[in-house]
Amino acid sequence: MSHPGFSPALVALSVAIAMFAAYTALDLAERARRPGAESDSVRSRWLWIAGAAVTMGGGIWSMHFVGMLALESGMTVSYDPGLTALSLAIAVGVTGAAFTWVARETAGLRAVLIAGPLMGLGIALMHYTGMAAMRMPGHIAYDPSLVALSVAIAIAAATAALWLAFRQHGLTERLAAAGVMGLAVAGMHYTGMAAATFSVAHGAPMHEGQLAARPENLALATAGATFLILFLGMLAIAIDQRRIQAELAASEARFRAAVAAVRGVLWTNDAEGRMAGPQPGWAAITGQTFEEYQGFGWAKAVHPDDASPSIAAWNETVAERKTFVFEHRVRTQDGTYRHYAIRAIPVLNEDGAIREWVGVHTDITAQREAEAELRESNEEIQRYAYIVSHDLRAPLVNVMGFTSELAETQAELRTLLAGHPEAARIDADMGEALGFIGAAVTRMERLIAAILKLSREGRRRFEPETLDMTGLLSRLADASRHQAGSQNATVTIAPDLPTIAADRLAIEQIFGNLLDNALKYLEAGRPGRITVTGEAVGAGRVRFLVADNGRGIAPHDHARVFELFRRSGTQDRPGEGIGLAHVKALVRALGGRIDLASEPGKGSTFTVTLPRGPSMEQAAPAPLPIAAE
Repeated sequence: MSHPGFSPALVALSVAIAMFAAYTALDLAERARRPGAESDSVRSRWLWIAGAAVTMGGGIWSMHFVGMLALESGMTVSYDPGLTALSLAIAVGVTGAAFTWVARETAGLRAVLIAGPLMGLGIALMHYTGMAAMRMPGHIAYDPSLVALSVAIAIAAATAALWLAFRQHGLTERLAAAGVMGLAVAGMHYTGMAAATFSVAHGAPMHEGQLAARPENLALATAGATFLILFLGMLAIAIDQRRIQAELAASEARFRAAVAAVRGVLWTNDAEGRMAGPQPGWAAITGQTFEEYQGFGWAKAVHPDDASPSIAAWNETVAERKTFVFEHRVRTQDGTYRHYAIRAIPVLNEDGAIREWVGVHTDITAQREAEAELRESNEEIQRYAYIVSHDLRAPLVNVMGFTSELAETQAELRTLLAGHPEAARIDADMGEALGFIGAAVTRMERLIAAILKLSREGRRRFEPETLDMTGLLSRLADASRHQAGSQNATVTIAPDLPTIAADRLAIEQIFGNLLDNALKYLEAGRPGRITVTGEAVGAGRVRFLVADNGRGIAPHDHARVFELFRRSGTQDRPGEGIGLAHVKALVRALGGRIDLASEPGKGSTFTVTLPRGPSMEQAAPAPLPIAAE
């Protein structure tokens, strides 16, 4: 009985095969884990897993076979072809199953704890099947404790290797995983060989049909075939890497084209928020050189009034790792200043740390100039409306005064015409005429007052504050409780309305008008139900819905009801047609919009969408509207 010796050169070759195969296979398997639901992606996933299984399984088997050929037992050794092929099939099949399980996109630590032992047991089964394929003039006995140790080594090391490989996707982690896996296979193999004791039976014949040759030649042939497989695997990886690089280049080109399409300029900053590296876009805007804009040198191209706020807001955003949203003026190469909107987001490493910041400067000069012209035009219209309505009051006062005098004269005429046969008719006609004049004057007075009100609202500066919308609307509902009770109606305010920052008076006027209209135009003969609900819409807007079961509004009148002095439906309620026009003007001034959904006989729903925070129109004067998301 004897324990085997080994050829150092072949042992080193076997370990090298194991490590090289492990690295190639783990790289192939990692590519199978990339997300994708299309049929081509699914097929590619299975191809990568198959390649990883053949590479890893073939590499493990080759390492085992070369390690067996490294055996110096002093006996002539041959191998049973069937069992040898079975050991190869076991290695490929088990590693393929393990990679399939752990390469799923949703796989985590639990999957590794299943796939690792499976692969370890497969390695051990392959090894001892390969040992069983040995044919020699003697017998093999095993030490159970060393056999168990070899299996434990295989399971522990395979699990650790898979965990390293799929926990991170970096080169260092993959090299470490390949080293662990290679050492695991080699450690398991040579521990298993140490568990074997060979007994020589002299004169035992060679079996027919066995694989037999010089160990060095078999080892070199096996290693050559294995390295060919590994070379093909690495070639596939290289081709895929070129494809990925081409896709990344195309994606970057598309991104740069999209930025250019919106008049934007792309730039990057380091993790601390300093401009680093070449920034051709920024240089094209400002004409600054690399030495001038690096670090915080870019701020020298920003308008002096905007530079300090820009740096302060940028530093705050970097510290809080938020999305940066800002606006400032930048000096261009020709020395003029243009308005730019800025948006930047942090790019994170796999461990969650910020790698860099990517931002875009978008030229909004034309937009700001158009807004300024529009504001000036609106102000002119408001001044014109104020002047016209004010000047209309003077002749209206005269009409009202002379109408009063005519009313007083009517009594004198009645006395003078006493006994006249047409006295009664003349008195009645004059009274009717004076009544018409008085009604027209009163209506004209209300219309002028409405125009003045809208004009004043247009000139009023809003003062945003944080508003508890549930409390505010509940108070409005309480104020109309008597009116609601007299009409057998209930007003329900949702208890969880989102808060907003806006002008309190404007919000009260908007929703006060909507609630008043809902109560005014309820359907007679059925209990009225009015509800107010709200929800967040995206990151920066809030939507409120005021719904009722009243008369409803015909589709052709949906837009008309928001026009000044226009009303719809039966005119059996007092009003001048200014309420919803006023509401729309206020909502627009707050940076929001109002929509109507209504059906006659079923009710109406007014949807008011507002910014969660102060809008550009309410904020301080340009050029510094700031926000961080």
